[in-house]
Amino acid sequence: MMDGLDDSPDLLAEDPDHRGQRSVSVDLTDNSLVVDISDALSEKDKVKFTVHTKTTLKEFRGNDFSVVRQHEEFVWLHDSYVDDEKYAGILIPPSPPRPDFEASRDKLARLSEGETSMTKEEFTRMKQELEAEYLAIFKKTVAMHEIFLCRLAAHPLLRNNHNFRVFLEYDNELSVRGKNKKEKITGFFKSLTKSADESLLLSGQKDSDEFFEHEKSFMNEYHIRVKDATAKVDKVTKLQKQCAGDCFSIAHSLQSLATVENSIASSHKAGLDKMLLKVFESLEKVRKLDARSASDMDLKLADLLRYYYRDTQACKDLLYRRSRSLANYENANKDLDKARARGKNVHQAEEQQRSTRDKFEALSEVGKQELTEFKGRRVTAFRKNLIELGELQLKHSKAMVQVLKSCISTIEQM
Repeated sequence: MMDGLDDSPDLLAEDPDHRGQRSVSVDLTDNSLVVDISDALSEKDKVKFTVHTKTTLKEFRGNDFSVVRQHEEFVWLHDSYVDDEKYAGILIPPSPPRPDFEASRDKLARLSEGETSMTKEEFTRMKQELEAEYLAIFKKTVAMHEIFLCRLAAHPLLRNNHNFRVFLEYDNELSVRGKNKKEKITGFFKSLTKSADESLLLSGQKDSDEFFEHEKSFMNEYHIRVKDATAKVDKVTKLQKQCAGDCFSIAHSLQSLATVENSIASSHKAGLDKMLLKVFESLEKVRKLDARSASDMDLKLADLLRYYYRDTQACKDLLYRRSRSLANYENANKDLDKARARGKNVHQAEEQQRSTRDKFEALSEVGKQELTEFKGRRVTAFRKNLIELGELQLKHSKAMVQVLKSCISTIEQM
């Protein structure tokens, strides 16, 4: 379901404070076309998304309807925009990432195989954590697909696309298949050609428009920095989750030690078992707070960075399309000069020059607006998520300090 939207993922941690909530961000200022994913079903090799639409637009067959879609159909919709020259100047929302639950399923399978080699408490804890991990990945998958549709629905031009309407209201499957081996190889070489062309254009092409010249430099640098930041945040959250796991091991070792101490009737050791149990209880609380803190870091910062890494690539693609259009315009100017010098095909060259100029100017005008709006959305999204992350981390830290103070006070009184 959708709450207030501003273009960034805002996937809430699975904890008592957040449970059952999900907020996705895309600035939706009117309700003439509202799209959400009302349900999703995970099967062994695919996820089926129920896409629900409410609209007052006359182009649609009704006002309220739902269809079932799979990931490949989302990719098809995204590619249909990319392949349409009409949208060359528009920042096309990145295609949602492919659902991937294999790692979580493998972990659950390995856990079941190793059940006999661990204590009941360890098995229960690990099973709960893996199930929570699987659920979190599933919720992220649904949210990313929903964000993609909401951004299309919110855009005044993208929402009017014929394929988008087909995607939203055609009852049956769209019969979209994945790419075969030959198409994948073709796509790979096409991407290599595009990368080489992009590198040449963006690095060697001189642009008289200072706005776009700055954007080229900024997006290249920003894209690299976001990727680096994402990797480092992932490392921090991974280590924090490992730390939480170590707290569990230490806590239950102390619990076992307390049991042994309790069986020893000795005056000089009296009360030690109670102290150890108190520390055990405190470490269990610390572990949960640490795990929750790591989840918040992952959901509020790592996912945000991942999203903008992909969105920044969409910006780079827009800049590439404009650079390619500029190169076509410059070539048309050269061809016109040659035609005039030879006195042949002048009219045809003039028409070609006029056509490429009009395309370039239209693309530049729309592209400038799109990139300016992107900057505003990006700043708003980062400000929002960083503030929320800071507040959550402060809340967890205060709770952790309180737990430790209580533990120290209790032990001192024993």
